Amino acid sequence: MITAIIIDDEQHCTDRLNNLLHENFKNDIELTGSFDNIEDGMTGIGKLQPDLVFLDVCINDKTAFDLLETLERISFDLIFTTAYDKYAVQAFKFSAVDYLLKPIDKDDLRVAIDKLKDKISVENTARKFEALFHNIKSTQVAHKRICVAIGNKLEVVPVSNIVRCESSGNYTTIYLKDQPKILVSKTLKEFEDLLGEYDFFRVHNSDLINLAFVKSYNKGKGGAVLMADNKNIEVSTRRKDEFLKRLAKM
Repeated sequence: MITAIIIDDEQHCTDRLNNLLHENFKNDIELTGSFDNIEDGMTGIGKLQPDLVFLDVCINDKTAFDLLETLERISFDLIFTTAYDKYAVQAFKFSAVDYLLKPIDKDDLRVAIDKLKDKISVENTARKFEALFHNIKSTQVAHKRICVAIGNKLEVVPVSNIVRCESSGNYTTIYLKDQPKILVSKTLKEFEDLLGEYDFFRVHNSDLINLAFVKSYNKGKGGAVLMADNKNIEVSTRRKDEFLKRLAKM
């Protein structure tokens, strides 16, 4: 049985999560406490030693990160809860940290709880939160870092070092500036969703490129782009116009 607490300053959100847990996970999770401010939440963590904390991002005039930064070590599983906030959600995605959007959906909650079964090492947990704290404080995407799983290890990769991503079926090969390439067990679509609204563009079904590393573009039916690692990549005809628009803005 997993013991859990909720730290959230909105009582209706605490009630909803409490009800979802009781109705759907009463054999898996025991809720041992709920707190509506950072100070009481910190006391609750120390006293109750929960296995899992559901932590709201904004609590009164403070944030979840005010709480986490006071801890010497995060010795519990953590699921953030938040109303949609583009920059917070982006930081969670980049850092591979679990989060739930409010109002919390039962199926999303089930997915998050199922992930708890896949225990990761303390070292990997530390890497996740190191990246998260960095990403929260970084206002520019070029300074952000993403966490990628390589086997049983998490690797923290600066976004500005990614030259391009190439599809390898259900895997993606990430080519880095001045570093060896890495193979990640995520699809290219997942990286497109993560990086696409920034300076990354999917020029072909198999290729997502960082526009900052484009050396030249050769015209043709769709054309081809030469990357900084001297890889020539075909540009899909149907994506050519949008690609040129994005490239012109660089």
